[in-house]
Amino acid sequence: MARPDFARAGRRASLALVVTSTLLCPALPAYAQLDQELRSPTELKNLSLDELFNVEVTLVSKRPQKLSETASAIQVITADDIRRSGAMSMADALRLAANVEVQQINAYAWVVSTRGFDALFANKLLVMIDGRTIYTPLDAGVFWDAQNIPLEDIDRIEVVSGPGGALWGANAVNGVINIVTRNAQATQGVSLSGTGGSFLQNAGLVRYGGKLGASTFYRVYAQRSEWAGTLTPNGDHGTNDWHATRGGFRVDATPSAANTIMVQGDDYGADEFNTPSDNSSLDGQHLLGHWTHAFAPTSAIDVQLYADRTWRRDLPSTIWDQLVTYDADVQHRFRFRTRHDVLWGGGYRLMLDEAQTSVWYVGFVPARKTLKLFSSFVQDEVTIVPDRLRVTVGTKIEQQTYSHLDAQPSLRFAWTPTTRQTVWAAISRAVRSPSRIDIDYHIPKTPPYAIAGGPGFHSEHLVAYEFGYRAEPARRVTLGVATFYNHYDDIYSVELANPPAPLPYTIQNGVAGQSWGVELSGAVQPAAWWRLRGGYTFFQKDLWSRPGHNVMNTVLANLGNDPRNQAMLQSKFDVGAHGRFDVVAHYVDQLPNPRVPNYISFDARVAAEFPHWQLAVIGQNLGDHAHAEFYAAQRVPRSISGKVSLDW
Repeated sequence: MARPDFARAGRRASLALVVTSTLLCPALPAYAQLDQELRSPTELKNLSLDELFNVEVTLVSKRPQKLSETASAIQVITADDIRRSGAMSMADALRLAANVEVQQINAYAWVVSTRGFDALFANKLLVMIDGRTIYTPLDAGVFWDAQNIPLEDIDRIEVVSGPGGALWGANAVNGVINIVTRNAQATQGVSLSGTGGSFLQNAGLVRYGGKLGASTFYRVYAQRSEWAGTLTPNGDHGTNDWHATRGGFRVDATPSAANTIMVQGDDYGADEFNTPSDNSSLDGQHLLGHWTHAFAPTSAIDVQLYADRTWRRDLPSTIWDQLVTYDADVQHRFRFRTRHDVLWGGGYRLMLDEAQTSVWYVGFVPARKTLKLFSSFVQDEVTIVPDRLRVTVGTKIEQQTYSHLDAQPSLRFAWTPTTRQTVWAAISRAVRSPSRIDIDYHIPKTPPYAIAGGPGFHSEHLVAYEFGYRAEPARRVTLGVATFYNHYDDIYSVELANPPAPLPYTIQNGVAGQSWGVELSGAVQPAAWWRLRGGYTFFQKDLWSRPGHNVMNTVLANLGNDPRNQAMLQSKFDVGAHGRFDVVAHYVDQLPNPRVPNYISFDARVAAEFPHWQLAVIGQNLGDHAHAEFYAAQRVPRSISGKVSLDW
């Protein structure tokens, strides 16, 4: 099937954004980088736990804020955590946050979620890369095989478990993740790396960073990776090996003390081999520009524009889909009467989607859809007692093609009785907006329908209650605990439209539920050459039919196959000046329905690190020959890899 004409629209969008960014560069500024983005991984590694406890994050309040003072269940994965874990993929890196649930489906597909609802179409987690949303309106989820950005270019990953809709909007229901890449100034020179092994069979990265004038820095890169398939229960390789190619650039400029600008772009493609005659493929491009202008130390404006095109052909599901996105976002912060830090703004997103199938018995009706999203938000952080008590109140209001106005208010409290302790609490409302699979999915594509999308399907709703404590009881110890209770309403269901008539089934909002749990995180440094970090999560969920609905138990089970307990521990051990011995251990409880056994996995990394070169041997899933994570029929194998890196 020929690719849709939206490709031409995507190229026009990219060209328009390039021209806009070029015109803005001389006069406008850009993306306000945090100090730690300019640090190399080695420098970040040398930060004390006290300094890491106070690293600035932006995900909770959309402005730089000390991690220790945030009124949210946030965990941060640093560049050093990623490098010393031996992670080979973005999903591997996300496992380093104990409040993230990662389940590998096969060699190229993962389920990633927070606070439950782990499903094939996990749709209650908002994920961004440098502020650019990477979810698809096809199913309100994330295609993780398209997010294979170089792990070497990641500065940090901020993970908030819990609702973030008051600032970030729809789909930030159970959590928000922002993957922050490094400033181009921190990646100067030539960098080469190569990896070879049994699961990740080979991978290579070439990157060059340079300087234009006194205040403009850039980098360009290209990478390639090839993966073997996962294993079947009898030990054979499954037919899901894949390979991916990606290239891109980033430019960071500071034309004046008040202005900064960032422009970045990527081009990627991948092929996934399901059977010799049944292969899937994907490709895409994006271009993003971000400008920040500081009027004063307490007042600034941010403008972000991006164009994104993604295309994929998924033959197992017979779907061809292309999405072109144009997005504009503006926000302004200022201080009012010394005690009010106000943040407000708005945005507009236009999405052109075409989803077609090659068979008559399933499809999207209509195939082409134009989706629009309007949003505005306001937040006021009020200082009640200076350096002790803050209250943050705000809301985001959105309207999109499939739903009416949705308000997502939030109220947060943060009390810091000492500089080493923070007690926080929050009450929030969040929504998951309808996606195309909720409204336009039909079996077959022409009447009479057996299953039809729900024309009356509206947004799912959450009200969340959270309480947490974060402390640094000693110079080399940090602790955090977050508890939560969530009440869900109007959740997705599939039900008979006109019982007792046997057909059709329609998609409705027939499920309600609740979940509760606790998340623990912490770090300790027993010695200058040894660090430990980790966490534990307990989670429980209960779903039921809403009054007037009769939802089948199988539908309820498909809304999330969640582990009740999971834990993670990372050990980073320095052996002399240049030796490294690093271990990551994971425990994941059994999945109830369909049942997948619990497992314990160990990853280990032994490395020699010198100023201009590194050599590492990495073992993953060392606890057993293979284990299942999401489907019992697909098992993630034990693997051994070698990696060499050169920098000059």
